[in-house]
Amino acid sequence: MSIQPGDTGRCPHCKVSARFEMVQIIGGGNSFGQHRDVGFMTLSGYRLNLLAASCPACGQPIVTATVIVEPNKQITSVDTLLWPDTAAHPVPQEVEAAAPTLAADFREAVAVFTKSKKASAALSRRCLQHVLVHKGNAKSRDLADQIDEVLRTLPPEIADNVDAIRHVGNFAAHPMKSKASGEIVEVEEGEAEWILDVLEELFDFYYVAPAQAAARRDALNKKLSSVGKPPLKTVSRLP
Repeated sequence: MSIQPGDTGRCPHCKVSARFEMVQIIGGGNSFGQHRDVGFMTLSGYRLNLLAASCPACGQPIVTATVIVEPNKQITSVDTLLWPDTAAHPVPQEVEAAAPTLAADFREAVAVFTKSKKASAALSRRCLQHVLVHKGNAKSRDLADQIDEVLRTLPPEIADNVDAIRHVGNFAAHPMKSKASGEIVEVEEGEAEWILDVLEELFDFYYVAPAQAAARRDALNKKLSSVGKPPLKTVSRLP
């Protein structure tokens, strides 16, 4: 998905939602001007158009290759994010520690995103299935059924976003996304980005928040122990 000045969305650098701004293209000497895109043409007549915008939050440039124009004027859509070369989706250390295979698949889904959104979405669906089975305790085999099983156990705002994966991905038209989640199939506009974003929400819910809560309890228990008081009881252990 190309990012151009005037668009609103999440910055691939800092992930802050913003309205993207125009950039200045600087030439030789001190000349510059405000532009949306710039084209490069070879002696053979091939042209590559680059689209540039900037994030007002972090100030960094975002560059997308948009189209290639051949000498016969045939236009091929490219729509490839060039910089940053991968969207900002770091793997939380809690996921790295608890599920290294999941972390590796997620990193790969992020790494191939700019090259193949089909491949990225396939890896992300596999990550989603891993989380739903190992953390959400889903028992079904199909991804769509696993989503149904887990929705009621999630906070409403996360449940709505997980449920939307089926609609954004148009599972009805592409049943292989549910039956063989890792298959590389056609993706809908915005689908690959959406699954990555939802996975980050699930990482926070299932891995990051519990680990942080446990660390806070451990720290408080140490203080209680130092003054001769019993440790905290957890809800699951109350009689």
